[in-house]
Amino acid sequence: MANAASGMAVNDECKLKFLELKSKRNYRFITYKIENQQVTLDKIGGPDQTYEDFTNSLPADECRYAVFDFDFTTDENCQKSKIFFIAWSPDTSKVRMKMVYASSKDRFKRELDGIQVELQATDPSEMSFDIIKSRAI
Repeated sequence: MANAASGMAVNDECKLKFLELKSKRNYRFITYKIENQQVTLDKIGGPDQTYEDFTNSLPADECRYAVFDFDFTTDENCQKSKIFFIAWSPDTSKVRMKMVYASSKDRFKRELDGIQVELQATDPSEMSFDIIKSRAI
């Protein structure tokens, strides 16, 4: 179902995999890309994958949407988890691609119920592990 504002449809598989990440925790991360006016699955990382595996899975010159299930321990020694939505839009990607991803982001994010933290990154330094950790706590 395309959205009139962005003209972008969201593949049902995108929502189903996100629900599995959220409820069953059987994925560490999911990346999504826009192809043929539709948001589709790109890559899925298993529960044993690390944050470094996730960042390495993002292309250096193409935009992506991603969700990452971040596990951490609080100062009170409690195990917690936060689901991050990351809009990856590297400076080296094409201007048209950046515009399409930017105009479709909010519509796509609304499809994924349960996002706790949003992050926009144009460079790997803007989504370093330390930044993720500081945003989670």
